[in-house]
Amino acid sequence: MTQKTSFPKPSELPVPAGAEGWEKLYPYYLVFQDKLKEAEDEKFWFCDSQHWPTVFKPFETIGGEFAVKCLGQYNARHLMIPNANGIEFRVHLGYLYMSPVPVPEDEIAARVPEFQARIGHYFQNWEPMLEQWKTKVRGTIDEMETLRFAPLPDMVPMEDITSGKAKDGTEVLLENYDRLIQLAYQNWQYHFEFLNLGYIAYLDFFNFCKEVFPDIPDQSIATMVQGVDMELFRPDDELKALATLAVELGLQAQFSRPDDPEATLAAIGTASGGQQWLDRWAQAQDPWFNFTVGNGFYGHDKYWNEHFELPLGYIADYIRRLDEGQSIMRPKEELVAEKERIVEEYRELLDGEQLAAFDAKRTLAATAYPYVENHNFYIEHWTMGVFWRKIRELSRTLHGYGFWEHEDDLLYLNRNEVRDVLFDLATGWGVGAPDGPIGPHYWPEVIAERTALVTALKTARPAPALNTPPESITEPFTRMLWGITTEQVQSWLGAGEDGEEGVLKGMAASPGIVEGVARVIHDSDQLSEIQQDEILVATVTAPSWGPIFGKIKATVTDIGGMMSHAAIVCREYALPAVTGTGSASTTITTGQRLRVDGSKGTVTILDGPGAAAVVEGPGAHSHSHSHSHGTESEAPAHV
Repeated sequence: MTQKTSFPKPSELPVPAGAEGWEKLYPYYLVFQDKLKEAEDEKFWFCDSQHWPTVFKPFETIGGEFAVKCLGQYNARHLMIPNANGIEFRVHLGYLYMSPVPVPEDEIAARVPEFQARIGHYFQNWEPMLEQWKTKVRGTIDEMETLRFAPLPDMVPMEDITSGKAKDGTEVLLENYDRLIQLAYQNWQYHFEFLNLGYIAYLDFFNFCKEVFPDIPDQSIATMVQGVDMELFRPDDELKALATLAVELGLQAQFSRPDDPEATLAAIGTASGGQQWLDRWAQAQDPWFNFTVGNGFYGHDKYWNEHFELPLGYIADYIRRLDEGQSIMRPKEELVAEKERIVEEYRELLDGEQLAAFDAKRTLAATAYPYVENHNFYIEHWTMGVFWRKIRELSRTLHGYGFWEHEDDLLYLNRNEVRDVLFDLATGWGVGAPDGPIGPHYWPEVIAERTALVTALKTARPAPALNTPPESITEPFTRMLWGITTEQVQSWLGAGEDGEEGVLKGMAASPGIVEGVARVIHDSDQLSEIQQDEILVATVTAPSWGPIFGKIKATVTDIGGMMSHAAIVCREYALPAVTGTGSASTTITTGQRLRVDGSKGTVTILDGPGAAAVVEGPGAHSHSHSHSHGTESEAPAHV
């Protein structure tokens, strides 16, 4: 078989039927340009379906634009990272593609002293600056909460006449919308202030370990710096506490209908001890229910504080498991003990300056690393939860003026078009025109066309990458976060087609070996389908799926590296994980039996279509966790 050396060019990908002209959905700067075709075809682009797994509606590109732009500014303009600028990005056929921007070789040396001075300032002042960061982010969220998008009055109030205010109120709609966009942009800039530093500290320790311990498993390095009590896990911990309290108070019977929150909460309120539980429930909501089962990047993401059936459903499941005698808590003590054991094993191999360097670099990485996940709660969940709630409020108000047919149709406009709509409303209302604003006669037809385009784009999965990849992937963030390695790219190109049939290869993201039945999930709305002890197979997971990680045996994803959310959460729950397989969610079907080896990074399909011809050996059902110097041994199972 001839090995392919290149992915399709953007122009070579087929456009799904009905999606012709899809480019009109997005601003010009987000799509590939004919006049730049030669230059854009020379660049290697990978699809970030880890963060953006579904097709963008026009307004939803705001998250991708702000996130990737702000990531880039910290590499290229703030921290002056010597070998990495930002990431160019385009939307193609509805999905986000990225191309890391290298620093020219002759500019690297000049950036080093600037880089060292800038990161040195942060690392020397980490705790006070991180506290300042939380104050800034909370201030942004608090201001977003004050913004309102109320319908306009029939006439300005008399007090506006007597006070000489001399404004009609339409300026509030315009100003609040502009401010909402700016506040979202502001928190995305804050988002990356510490994130890249966390990665830098980890990479510095990672590279040091690889130099002094050439055979050290990547998992061992990650374990030595990973936090245990991170804020990202707090929402899930709150649900566990509520489930435990419900069992202590004997309220289990009141959770028979968690899909009907009003009836469930009313039943709890009338039960003995119910008010105590409801008080604890109310206490947990602020801020921990500012949490979505999605990832915060889409307008359709459901947040706990607006959909009580989600946390109540998770609590009901925790109650079931408690009544069955299961432990629902993360194995924190085991995780800490394992971390300390690995640290000491490697420390014993060093002395003198090497030991001092190991301790300093590991301490710094362990201090900075938890932010890599904690920021996720503050930005993707809390900030974006408030943002989307305000956008829905504005969309409903404009729907009330007849601008579109459905309450959430604003998402089919881009953010600059929404600004035009607001001035259209201000004009039609302000001049008292009998026909009102123009928008109700213009937008419904446009939205219908765009809805059809988005629906058509959703019928095709994105290509994993575009154009010819470099001989080796060296950009550290690309490897660590997305799992885009030289080996993975070659696998996508078909190098693995000559390998073992029925075996998918990915990144060994969390150790252990298990067998079980697959549950393929393409959307967070399917999470309720997951049964006890199944193996989760998904395009990507979200940190907010924590409540289901206690039910499953292992996780397999299409995309993601050692620092992806799936990898981090699985290590926290001591579950095997293989990330970055490229095609697991489309190759595996629900019900197939799998063997997941999170130590080697392989997923073996044991039955059904495409199954491997494998001989079952002893230990096939083991769930091992061992971090020896250079190998991951298959130890007997432990509970």
